Amino acid sequence: MAVNITSIKTASNGIWQHDNPLNFAFPLLIIQTTLILLLSRVLSFLLKPLRQPKVIAEIIGGILLGPSALGRNSAYMNRLFPPWSTPIMETVASVGLLFFLFLVGLELDIRSIRRTGRRAFSIAAAGISLPFAGGVGVAFVLRNKVPGADQAGYLPFLVFMGVALSITAFPVLARILAELNLLTTPLGETALSAAAFNDVAAWVLLALAVALSGAGQHTSPLASVWVLLSGLGFIAVQIWPVRPVMTWVARRAEEEGVESEAWICLTLAGVLVSGFATDFIGIHSIFGAFVFGLMVPKEGEFCGRLMERIEDFVSGLLLPLYFASSGLKTNVAAIKGAEAWGLLALVVGTSSVGKIVGTSVVAVACRMPVREAITLGVLMNTKGLVELIVLNIGKERKVLNDEIFAIMVLMALLTTFITTPTVLALYKPARSTNLPNQRKLQRSAASSPSSVVDDSQELRILTCVHGPRDVPGLINLIETIRFATPKSRLKLYILHLVELTERSSSLTMARRARRNRLPFRNPLRRDSPRDQVAVAFEAYAQMGRLRVRPMTAVSAMLTMHEDVCAVADEKCVSLLILPFHKRWLGGEVENLGHAWRAVNQRVLRNAPCSVAVLVDRGLGRAGSAREICVVFLGGPDDREALELAGRMAEHPGVGVTAVSFVSEGPNITLRPSEKKSSEERYTFSTAVMDREREKELDEAAVAAFRRRTDGAVKFEERETGAAGVLETVLGIGRSGRYQVVVVGKGRFPSVTVAELAGRVAEHPELGPVGDALTSSASGVVSSVLVIQQHDVVHSEETPVSMVLNGEAKVIDVKEEVSG
Repeated sequence: MAVNITSIKTASNGIWQHDNPLNFAFPLLIIQTTLILLLSRVLSFLLKPLRQPKVIAEIIGGILLGPSALGRNSAYMNRLFPPWSTPIMETVASVGLLFFLFLVGLELDIRSIRRTGRRAFSIAAAGISLPFAGGVGVAFVLRNKVPGADQAGYLPFLVFMGVALSITAFPVLARILAELNLLTTPLGETALSAAAFNDVAAWVLLALAVALSGAGQHTSPLASVWVLLSGLGFIAVQIWPVRPVMTWVARRAEEEGVESEAWICLTLAGVLVSGFATDFIGIHSIFGAFVFGLMVPKEGEFCGRLMERIEDFVSGLLLPLYFASSGLKTNVAAIKGAEAWGLLALVVGTSSVGKIVGTSVVAVACRMPVREAITLGVLMNTKGLVELIVLNIGKERKVLNDEIFAIMVLMALLTTFITTPTVLALYKPARSTNLPNQRKLQRSAASSPSSVVDDSQELRILTCVHGPRDVPGLINLIETIRFATPKSRLKLYILHLVELTERSSSLTMARRARRNRLPFRNPLRRDSPRDQVAVAFEAYAQMGRLRVRPMTAVSAMLTMHEDVCAVADEKCVSLLILPFHKRWLGGEVENLGHAWRAVNQRVLRNAPCSVAVLVDRGLGRAGSAREICVVFLGGPDDREALELAGRMAEHPGVGVTAVSFVSEGPNITLRPSEKKSSEERYTFSTAVMDREREKELDEAAVAAFRRRTDGAVKFEERETGAAGVLETVLGIGRSGRYQVVVVGKGRFPSVTVAELAGRVAEHPELGPVGDALTSSASGVVSSVLVIQQHDVVHSEETPVSMVLNGEAKVIDVKEEVSG
């Protein structure tokens, strides 16, 4: 039954006045939006292990909501997505699309594209030309085979098909590169530059296609010419009058800082006006928003501030509506019979082969390795949002019918879906493999028990930071270490860890860094948390006259440890400091989540140097005079902790107490076990160790520590069993006398630590003693520093059994086994 949309009211009077909210525009839009967001988020969560971009989940969600799946139920469609609601939802979605294309324009820096030179341009030209020609060839086949396809104009149909097959979705490609940690590699930079060329060319071709499709039977053939000329005039106006004005606006906004609301509102109004102008000309309104985004200057903080103001609302709320509206138009059932599915295979094959072959051949000619060239071709075959925009415009202009539209949507979905797994199979970027002489603090004692560590060598420390709240505690910790080394011989690297999301500002920050390991350059906002981190450490460097280099790692959580380890390897650091994933703020505990804990765990397994995990319980609030207690139970990790405490003892404002536990117990051996371990158990190494040699090294380390501190340290030696050790250590942490308690992780356990292996762990990555001090039920008030000495032997996890007095006793623990 036909419905007059002008008779539809916006809001209902409520159920108590016998109004059904689903019969009114705004309540129905709320329900539709909620359903779309929930479904897209669920699908995104399910596809996350496959490392698919969010756009895949949103496209699939739209298809499921449409006539291909749930829409087969007419009651569902008529109630939740009635025909009269389609124009309303599409209007709201179009507003989101308009501002999203403005964001795409903000992401594209024309000057950086120009700097990439002929190589990227040649690759992009080949990546467009061959699939465009293939698309024209496929168009001839589709017009002959698909019923009703010949109703559209010949030239517009050919151009739309050519554009649809040759386009590369720049926003989706950037997010795939970010997810694969390739965004700042040479391959990623080439792919982005070529995709940027491709994107600009695609919009020009799309404008041509729209202009041609607007010339119908009742319009003059010259109309398309006038549309194209008007479009060129619009671009000229944007380049000359508008661009200088936006440069002036950006400069004024940066000068006014937080008082720049008026300039941001003016810019957003400019997006709407530009969209109206191109729609008035006869080109789609998104073209105007895209070009206007290109005109906004990319330097400075104004561009980043614009992104942060609009990206969450646009990408998180409005854009999924556009995918849903596309899905509601997509009816997979329209692809009937083997011939139709064969046409789908033809379209997918032509698009993929044309893009991959065209791109890779020219890339090889530009002296790129064959494997990288093929990978680049696969990346350039990414479709997604931009493809859907082209297809939707084609359907609106009646150039594409239902069957061809469904075929092309599935083509976009399939080509984008296979990109990530294909790239993972083809390409793995090489990492730096520096092999510096020093990988730990306690260097010489390992080779000569009687030697003394030479502090004249340069000490390099890498400190990771999650956010501004980590800064005070980390600065106070570093302050206690630096006095042991001449100021000119201490080099401090600060690595701010930023989670890479699909937000435009996150991607822009990653690309501005150029490489994941370069220092901060042109931060997006002066008052942003990441800039506060850099400013705080730079101020500390100036006051302490230290060499400090702030850096950033913008990475997906799954690959962030690779960046951390790569920086530690490249910079040849001896100590890597990680903040614990929990923070104690007053009486409350702030948990950053399992993802950050997993990052720490992976760094501990893969770090090329010694690692210290700081559990901060108010260290940042400590005064200049600090008390530190180091617990020594024996083993390589504890020797490293003792070495660090010896350096701290040289600070005039730090008092150090060393407590050494001597235990004589049964001979305990850890062996591999077939029984599977639990996530709540500790990890140990079963590497073959000479216990007598280890005892000698422990005694030598203690002797060297006492000689080095020369009475400046209070040294206590206690003899007790495992249970007594734990209670004593917990008593030290609960006393409140010490700001920091330093312990070794104990991966190569002494007899005392091995006896603690059966405890149920809360934080197994910290070892038995560190976990006991960090446990939420421990009552400990001191901050804790857990040290793991670097071991060159690769480790894997496996269950172990403990052999006590010759009798095997299997315990459920994990083990780090030498590989």
